[in-house]
Amino acid sequence: MAQRPGFPIKLSSQAQASTAKTPGKTPAKTIAKTIHPSPATKVAIKPAGSDPQGLGLDSSAVRQRMVQKLAAQGLKNPMVLHAMGTVERHRFVESALVNQAYEDTSLPIGLGQTISKPNVVARMIELLLEGATGKLGRVLEIGTGCGYQAAVLSHVATEVYSMERLKGLHEKARANLRHFRLANVHLLFGDGMLGYPKGAPYAAIISAAGGETLPQQWLEQLAVGGRLVAPTVTASGQQALLVVDKTATGFKQNVLEAVHFVPLKSGIS
Repeated sequence: MAQRPGFPIKLSSQAQASTAKTPGKTPAKTIAKTIHPSPATKVAIKPAGSDPQGLGLDSSAVRQRMVQKLAAQGLKNPMVLHAMGTVERHRFVESALVNQAYEDTSLPIGLGQTISKPNVVARMIELLLEGATGKLGRVLEIGTGCGYQAAVLSHVATEVYSMERLKGLHEKARANLRHFRLANVHLLFGDGMLGYPKGAPYAAIISAAGGETLPQQWLEQLAVGGRLVAPTVTASGQQALLVVDKTATGFKQNVLEAVHFVPLKSGIS
């Protein structure tokens, strides 16, 4: 496959080619009401040095054990494994669940949302990096949640734009990320189904929510040579990972393993 683009390149006229249809899918619907996201918020952050109330989970050995389990499960990309071993997941979960932070399980983060399993986060980011020879360029994340995946992405991309439609989670992510120095992460409050055209084109787009169709805006904002990874609802009604590669002549889609994510919704709340 073509090398993944680095820093954003201009879309060619061919980039507007229609997406290849998946059997049984209906075209992405146009959203009638546009809700503009607020300007990108650069995350100003303090060093990750303060221990979380003596829990001892800041030990790198704890994270390395998680990384060893991920490698045993088949994760191979060294850049992804390094990022997973660097980001302190316990800083992104509720205090009552902090002792489960490095288990391979999803955990509630409030407002009916969850932080994804470490295996799923690593798997999706590894798919984004497949075929790349170094860091990705600009990445768009749909569904900031608690901010954990954005923090991991910051280690494998030159720039990360992360969108969240729930104000409460947007604020939570900002608070969580203050423990780090991530000048390349920009948090946005807005309707993720619209993407963020001001930052386009993107070398990669990743979504933490899935629907029956991919928003056309995402496909338009993906750079030629770029890749999109998102959960999608299949003809059987179950969710599966969908990988979309954008070429000069159109889109190539590949449906992978079953997953379980929150449903993709429009609007802000």
